[in-house]
Amino acid sequence: EVQLQASGGGLVQAGGSLRLSCAASGFTFSHYTIGWFRQAPGKEREGVSCISSSDGTPVYADPVKGRFTISSDNAKNTVYLQMNSLKPEDTAVYYCAAASRPLICQTLGRYVEVWGQGTLVTVSS
Repeated sequence: EVQLQASGGGLVQAGGSLRLSCAASGFTFSHYTIGWFRQAPGKEREGVSCISSSDGTPVYADPVKGRFTISSDNAKNTVYLQMNSLKPEDTAVYYCAAASRPLICQTLGRYVEVWGQGTLVTVSS
């Protein structure tokens, strides 16, 4: 069974940092597309960052460019999202999501095969 387990959320002050983790099981990490999405209260879910085995180039949404970094540890089947210089508007439930094939990152939302359970990030001002 393919599963994603997200963790690392919490409460942090504006300007602080958090690192989210997404541990995957049931699929081969070397042939995948995996990313992070978030959903703030009253807002639609949006893509945050993605990495694909198609070219390995990380992709970031404009609001997080320069502050967030996605990385993967294939040996641990885990993807990380390092979030620095956090802002109150980053407050949301963060979900990791994956497709077990290489995709263009911008299309991941349409082809997600599995979602993690979500982890809440709260940034206080």
